[in-house]
Amino acid sequence: MNEREWTGEEVVRRAELQRLRELGIDPYPAREFPVTHHAADILRDFKPENADQWTNVAVAGRVMNRRTQGKAGFMDLLDESGRIQIYLKRDILCPGPDETLYKEVFEKLTAIGDVVGIRGRVFVTKTGHVTVEARDYVFLAKSLRPWPVPREKDGVVYDKFSDPELRHRMRYVDLVLNPEVKERFLKRGALVRTMREFMLSHGCHEVETPILQPVYGGALAKPFVTHHNALDMPLYLRIANELYLKRLIVGGFERVFEFAKDFRNEGMSRFHNPEFTQMEFYAAYKDYLWMMNFVEEMLERVAVAVNGTPEVPDTPISFARPWKRFTFFGAILEYTAVDAQTASDDELIELAQRLGARFDRRPDRAQLWDEIFSSAVEPRLVNPTIIMDYPVEMSPLAKRKPENPALTERFEVVCNGKEICNAYSELNDPIDQRARFAEQAAARSAGNDETMPLDEDFLRALEFGMPPTAGLGVGIDRLAMILTRANSIQEVLFFPHMRPENFS
Repeated sequence: MNEREWTGEEVVRRAELQRLRELGIDPYPAREFPVTHHAADILRDFKPENADQWTNVAVAGRVMNRRTQGKAGFMDLLDESGRIQIYLKRDILCPGPDETLYKEVFEKLTAIGDVVGIRGRVFVTKTGHVTVEARDYVFLAKSLRPWPVPREKDGVVYDKFSDPELRHRMRYVDLVLNPEVKERFLKRGALVRTMREFMLSHGCHEVETPILQPVYGGALAKPFVTHHNALDMPLYLRIANELYLKRLIVGGFERVFEFAKDFRNEGMSRFHNPEFTQMEFYAAYKDYLWMMNFVEEMLERVAVAVNGTPEVPDTPISFARPWKRFTFFGAILEYTAVDAQTASDDELIELAQRLGARFDRRPDRAQLWDEIFSSAVEPRLVNPTIIMDYPVEMSPLAKRKPENPALTERFEVVCNGKEICNAYSELNDPIDQRARFAEQAAARSAGNDETMPLDEDFLRALEFGMPPTAGLGVGIDRLAMILTRANSIQEVLFFPHMRPENFS
């Protein structure tokens, strides 16, 4: 940006910057400012009777407003924990004849958004506000752009920073101006931390697996493709970490999990982002029935950690155990009165079209079942519900049910109309697995590009013998949406993907 493009206030702020330097004040100092207290600590712990313990505090943060009253003034300072009022008296800040720090630096060269450090004592004003009285004032960062700070009058807030596109593009501004946004991300942190602690407390090992993979797999999705110059070969950003975690089960680990960034080159919506977070977990010598109970216990504990209760505030959603359970085809029958397992392809196409589906080519049965379930069943499942026993055509990595080989030992957890967990009794028969990879290849040849390629190294690992294993994937972003009552996945990602911004 050149000077002709600056707004009037940006021109003023750059002039303020220059004047600070002329006064010998570095607006971006290199040395640390040793903070001793945060706003929340002071507001919580200060009592007038122990004021003698609060005579030498140091706080730092962003200036959120500024009021001058002749020889004294006030400002609100925002740090990580919240706001605190600062009192600046000219005679205290400038005890000698040089009044530059008060009359020029504070009154004229400080703007909303500047980052400053304050040293002083804590006291209570006549109006009852716990306040820091400044005896030293240090510039830490000059803000060169005006902050879109909302105004409040008679209880009404004006000019609130609420436009979703601006908020998602400038999350750094959103976090400062909208405290509830920061609270949402703190809750997301509590979600991940509690889940990790739960896994570790159950004897699970946290591991890391490759993000760049020579063969992608573990899900039905389109990958992002890149090229490794030194090896002169394509590589894929992982769509899942499943096949590598199973290799570790072959290698002798009995319980492994990973919080993984996965990437899928698909559409974007309020439920989909091309980059997302999953927690995947594999437990040897367990099956999907054991995993159902494990998931119920874990997510109930997570909900309590995030909100203090299994219930999600201001919603009908409760993670309290036990959860309702349906078979996949039982759920479709419940909500459509159609036996989708025995219906003909034409009957399934008619039902899917009645539910709003449109197809560019004739779909296979797996696509039809998925479309019918997504349209007729998922939207009606508000509380966490376990859907189990999926058809083998929809589950290329799950073990068949011994009593019905057309079905697999797979379940999903659906909550608030969307899948948040997917789990299997993992397929460990290498011959069956090779045959299913071949079916995937045939589907790709027929035009379905959301299939898994054959992974010879993974098959080789299975041929060395993988013990019976239960596997689980939890969508962290969607779970965070539910627990924090966010309307879109973009609200629980610090920096969601968006179209490039035009800075010209």
